[in-house]
Amino acid sequence: MTRIAVMVSGAGRGSNMQAIIDACKSGKVAGEVAVVIGVKSDAPAMERAANQGIKTAAISPKSFENVQDYDDEVLKTLKDNKIDLICLAGYMRVLGQNIVDAYRNAIMNVHPALIPSFCGKGMYGHHVHEAVIARGVKFSGATVHLVDEEYDTGPIILQLIVPVEQDDTPDTLAARVLEKEHETYAEAVSLFAQGRLRVENRKVRILPAN
Repeated sequence: MTRIAVMVSGAGRGSNMQAIIDACKSGKVAGEVAVVIGVKSDAPAMERAANQGIKTAAISPKSFENVQDYDDEVLKTLKDNKIDLICLAGYMRVLGQNIVDAYRNAIMNVHPALIPSFCGKGMYGHHVHEAVIARGVKFSGATVHLVDEEYDTGPIILQLIVPVEQDDTPDTLAARVLEKEHETYAEAVSLFAQGRLRVENRKVRILPAN
């Protein structure tokens, strides 16, 4: 049984978190969300998790004298909860080197575009969809990738394509992409829980089911 920590932002609704929770409860993922970590206890995603009886841990960076102390506390929380996989769901900070090293190839994130396009620092949420429409590309989508030391540069696990319609707005495109985020994130977590992901150089190989 894979023990999962979901890390959330201070403002997000937690829909990707919910998709992972639901996938665990349905049996699609052989795991459980053991803890949800956020920066404040009254964040919508934190309250959503707590209302379902899931353990939450609010760790505010403002409570620490420096970033290293904050990162150390996050890592301690992960270790104390015996976490196998970290899933970022709107978490906006770059993870500390100590966390990345401890969970190398066991940290996932979902991005609302087809990496390596429309990604990197500052490219999140509505900023991504606005840029996609402004550029006039015909396809966008959702990417689940492993997390390393930089924004959106880790090995890609799965991608799903979403056509960009001529009359799309950032909001209409975001709604369709979000559906694919939920779908592909749950699938990627399921593959991890089955032990079917192997990282070779900068590529992720999906192993056949037993």
